Amino acid sequence: MPGFRPTHVVPRDGLPAWESPDPSRPTASLDALLPVQLVERRGDWGQVVCANGWSAWVDGRLLVAVPQDPPTPGGAPSREEDPRPLLAHIEETLAAYRSAVEDLVAGRLDAESFHARLDGLRIGFVADGESLWLYDTDRERWLYSDGSRLTTYATSGDPTTAPPPERTRVVQEAEGEGQEPTRFVAEPGRGQAPHEPTRVVRPVTHDE
Repeated sequence: MPGFRPTHVVPRDGLPAWESPDPSRPTASLDALLPVQLVERRGDWGQVVCANGWSAWVDGRLLVAVPQDPPTPGGAPSREEDPRPLLAHIEETLAAYRSAVEDLVAGRLDAESFHARLDGLRIGFVADGESLWLYDTDRERWLYSDGSRLTTYATSGDPTTAPPPERTRVVQEAEGEGQEPTRFVAEPGRGQAPHEPTRVVRPVTHDE
């Protein structure tokens, strides 16, 4: 196709494709490492065009970006690529879990209160040297980080056209009579969809 300039390639395992951004309308799958041009995004969906002009919709989260020109010196990663916000959220959530464990061990919480206090908490973090795998609960995906950039490693569920929900905030409150010290609060205006349980597939020992 004249003027075709690939922006991404299909992952090495290939990629399912759909006629439209609708999981009920599948079409032919794309071959592994096929160069494609991403022309439109709708939430998680991405419309791609192949070199022969054939177009389809795919899970845009799984496309592998073609390397572009290097960024200018001192250029910061985009918010989508920057690992720091997600790392800060994971640290905050882990601190809340540790606080609940300490209260349980100290006898300030019973088992039922411990369960209620941590209801809805989800966290995923695997470290292996400089390599990190982080679970993004808002987009239901595992991300890989080399320390400077995030890339989607694996996803669960079908892509959606809805924008990602606002990240759940861990709100710390002063302890008092009849008051729970930690709450998990969704940002205003966003709902939280039910989640499948998270499974640990390959634990890694990390020496502190």
